[in-house]
This record gives sequence, structure tokens and C-alpha cells, in this order.
Amino acid sequence: MAESGTKNGQWLLAARPVGMVKESDFEYVETEIPKALDGTLVVRTLYVSFDPTMRGWMEDRESYLPPVAIGEPMRASGVGQVIESRLDGFEPGDFVHGLLGWQEYALCGPGMTKVPEGMPITLPLHLFGITGLTAYFGMLEIGKPKSGETVVVSGAAGATGSIAGQIARIHGARVIGIAGGKAKCGWLTDEARFDAAIDYKGENVAERLRELCPDGIDVYFDNVGGDILDAALAQLAMRARVVLCGGISRYNDEKPTPGPSNYMNLIIQRARMEGFIILDYAARFAEGAAELAGWLGEDQLVYAEDVQHGFENTPKTFLRLFSGKNLGKQLLKLADPPTG
Repeated sequence: MAESGTKNGQWLLAARPVGMVKESDFEYVETEIPKALDGTLVVRTLYVSFDPTMRGWMEDRESYLPPVAIGEPMRASGVGQVIESRLDGFEPGDFVHGLLGWQEYALCGPGMTKVPEGMPITLPLHLFGITGLTAYFGMLEIGKPKSGETVVVSGAAGATGSIAGQIARIHGARVIGIAGGKAKCGWLTDEARFDAAIDYKGENVAERLRELCPDGIDVYFDNVGGDILDAALAQLAMRARVVLCGGISRYNDEKPTPGPSNYMNLIIQRARMEGFIILDYAARFAEGAAELAGWLGEDQLVYAEDVQHGFENTPKTFLRLFSGKNLGKQLLKLADPPTG
């Protein structure tokens, strides 16, 4: 790895993944640290954010964002500090967040946003960023939980699922999370104040859903897909809402897998299943962030950060998402901001 401040270390996309993403799908290179041009600024990356949706960006297909090209730095959000600016409104020393990519220094344009003064610099990468806003709009605009209803969230110990479940709790719902391992389930009930948690690694999810939801599931917020989605569909209440946020259990499949076998229950229960992309709500991001901030200030929300260290560990940290190792938001710390 390059000595800090001498070269720009980058992790490039070297190959389209086949099946499970591998460290060998990326290549480490060193380039010159960029210089600011008119209308740009140079940012030193301090933290890199990792999200399951990044797996889709590696595929050679158009989606809501174009694919990352072979030989380009892997796309990712990050937070960093401006070291050179030729862009009005930004000065050296400012903390900013945006798409920095897997690189130690990034040449950025007007798309960067300043981190508000006094805010922990990682919060724009999760609670006040895409994952928190995904939870907010997905749960409230599609799930529409009501007081007394039963809400189930899969991937509940992740950055999005943990906030989605807490939002449902704040709105008076009874909330059940599905997560992998006793530690994650304990965090959900003890810290995030879920009413119950199901350990998919050690329990039969379908049986536990029948036990915990005898009157059915009113809202199912899905981050996982696969067999867990199928188990939830079998337990839907009348007029249930299924929010399709993600399907991490299938992101690394080599071939498309068949859809859920229990989908006919949507008809029987007059239920609705709907997917969404958070960018559809971009015009309302400030609204969502303000409400999340209010709940955080009132101690109604908690969050967890899983922080790994060292730029050399970038691919390894990404792979943690697909082995279920992270609790809360997966981050990688590259450097501390200078002091003094």
C-alpha cells in the first residue's frame, strides 16, 4: 500500500463476478494524487461505505445507475476531507460526503455535500444517508404501519433493516426482526427495542413466524428474499403490505432463481407486494433526514456501526456483507482527519 500522502491507492473492478463476489474481482493500483481543476476539489477519503446494492453495480447491465466499468475504481459512498479546492463554497479542511469510490484520494465535482458542523462524520453514510432514508420511505410510504399491527423485518440487524424496524415501533407497531446469530438478535431486542427476534441460523423461521404472528404479518419489510421471503408470504394477514427493499440472499446466484412459491397468498389475503428505489424520493430527502434526526435526539432511535480498518482490507470488508458478519452499517476507516 502507498504511504499516505505520496500516492493514490485505488481498488479497481478487474472482472465481472461469477456467482459469489471474490477478492480477485478487484485489483489494487497506485496512481498520482489528482490535482484540482476549475470547478472541482480533491478529497482525501476517511471512511468508505459498503452496501449490498454495490453487488448489482458490478454486473454488465443497466439499472438505476450504470454499471461500474472494468478498470475503474469501484463505486462507493464515502466521507472525506477537502485537501484542495477550486470549487466555490468548499475550502480545504471541509468534511464532505458523496460518491468517492474505493480510492484514497478522489477528484470530485459539485456533487459533494458538506457534513453539518457538529455531526459525527459517519452519520451521512447511514442514518442520514441512503440506508436510513431507504428505511424511512420504504417503511412509511409503502409499508404504512399502523398502531397495533405486526411488522416483520428481514436483515433486521443491518443498516437499513434496523432503522426500518425502529420506525415501525415508533409508529406503534409490534416489531419482529429476523437476523443471523444470537448476538444480533440480542442487540435487536435489548438495544433497538424490537419486540422479538428470530435467529435464522439457529431457528426454523417459518415455525417461529407462526408462533410469533398468530394473527398474521401486517407489514413485511424484506431485505433478504429467498426462503425467508417465502416463509413470510405464507403468514400474511389480510390486506398485508410487503415492502421489497432488497434480496441479498440471491445477489450472488450464478443463475436467476425461481420466485417464491407462496406468492398466491397475496391473492388470498388481498395483500400488496411492492418494490422501490430510494432515488424516487430524492426530492424529499431533507424531510426524511429531519424526522430521523428528531427521533435520534429523543432517544427513540439507535444505530450500530461495524468499522473495519485499513485500505488494504477494502475487498475483504465488502465481502463481510455477504457472509452476515456485520452488525449495523459496514464501514472501513482509512485515516483520521488531521488535528491541530
